[in-house]
Amino acid sequence: MLRVRDIDLKALITLLTPYQLNVQLSAAKQPIPGSFWGDEEAGLVGDSLYIRPDTPIHSALHEAGHYICMSPDRRHKLDTNAGGDYDEENGVCYLQILLADQLAGLNKSRMMADMDQWGYTFRLGSTQKWFEHDAQDACNWLIEKGIIDETGQPSWQLRSRI
Repeated sequence: MLRVRDIDLKALITLLTPYQLNVQLSAAKQPIPGSFWGDEEAGLVGDSLYIRPDTPIHSALHEAGHYICMSPDRRHKLDTNAGGDYDEENGVCYLQILLADQLAGLNKSRMMADMDQWGYTFRLGSTQKWFEHDAQDACNWLIEKGIIDETGQPSWQLRSRI
């Protein structure tokens, strides 16, 4: 599983800068502020994404995806629990896969493999099968919210639509 220590941290920061999301690196073995799952999993508080060197990249991009996909009122009150409904959660999963293709040293295939290894579950049995054959609703949701464009590429905009 690819972790923060395995990539160029500056590349992750650059990737998330258009979303006004501040990446904060916590020291090794220290608790991660705002981590819903605890341990090495990424955390969110306000406009900050908290990670450690051992944080899985899928976790960092998943939590960043929550920040990007949540409504502005929830983003304003964000502290640890990103919340969201079923459609938003699927949108977040879809977006983290798209963002993986934008990060040097990572790609969609690696992200999907890491998601499977962590234990994400989808009806078709794997992240790749879901993404390729069962995620049109997630893609449409992201388009409707202005998070990706009609070609399936990130718009580099936060969700602004309810």
